[in-house]
Amino acid sequence: MELGVIPLCEKAVSTDPTWVAQFVRLLEDEAVESVWMPEHVIMAEDYEPLYEYSEDGRAPVAPDTMMPDPLHWLTFAAAHSDKLTLGTGVLVGPQHNAAIMAKRLATVDALSAGRLQVGIGIGWQKEEYAACGVPYSKRGARLDEMLDAMRTLWRDDPATFHGEFTRFDRVYCDTKPVQEGGVPFVIGGSSEAAARRAGTRGDGYFPYTIGPQDLALRVGTMRDAAQQCGRDPDSLPLTVWPHSYRPGGTFDLELVRDYAALGTQRLVVAAFEAGNTDMDSMRRFICDYQDRIIANV
Repeated sequence: MELGVIPLCEKAVSTDPTWVAQFVRLLEDEAVESVWMPEHVIMAEDYEPLYEYSEDGRAPVAPDTMMPDPLHWLTFAAAHSDKLTLGTGVLVGPQHNAAIMAKRLATVDALSAGRLQVGIGIGWQKEEYAACGVPYSKRGARLDEMLDAMRTLWRDDPATFHGEFTRFDRVYCDTKPVQEGGVPFVIGGSSEAAARRAGTRGDGYFPYTIGPQDLALRVGTMRDAAQQCGRDPDSLPLTVWPHSYRPGGTFDLELVRDYAALGTQRLVVAAFEAGNTDMDSMRRFICDYQDRIIANV
């Protein structure tokens, strides 16, 4: 079982270079496998309550929560680490241009010596899409096409792609990712559509606020979709953040064992669960989780 950590998203530390460098080194020193920086380009003060993981449609984060650009943050993290896997958790894919994002991801992957994994999903906030100048409709179709277009740019020289949202003819996209086959895409989202996308196009699956019973259904959907496409469902690792389903359940060993029984290969915790921003608190929290949970799953 691998351990991933979501960094703090707080104004006091998230873009403090000294703090971030120390945090990244701490993760690597304590044998944490990966770090996952979330993305929201903007958060609206008065948004339509479409957040699907709560009863009232409101997200559990304040609109002014600090969220640095994940790829820039991860590039900085790469410069202060040697082994740590660098993940986006998750990138709101359809808000980005496929060709530009292909170049950005390839560059981060090359400069980190092939350590990038891209958690990617469709997002939920209409106001964020409007601010990015992208229609809110057809988000799923946009993401599917984006994944196909980026892989085409990494694979073919010259590359040609004719889609509904992205078109190019005989173009070259350098730099290329270091990882064979391109940067892995870990599909985020707890919907049935997200699970199907993980099976048909993903290199892994990272659902959110989902319990073991519902996760079992989603894993079944993912595996069926993969098999129908001639893909090996066992090649698609599963990442789970227990706290997102049950706040306070981080150290619930039985809950974690239920996730593990479904094939979970990576558990994620959030740095805010340490209760403080100092490195000693971070280290105690991570070591405690490794000793009490990871070692006993």
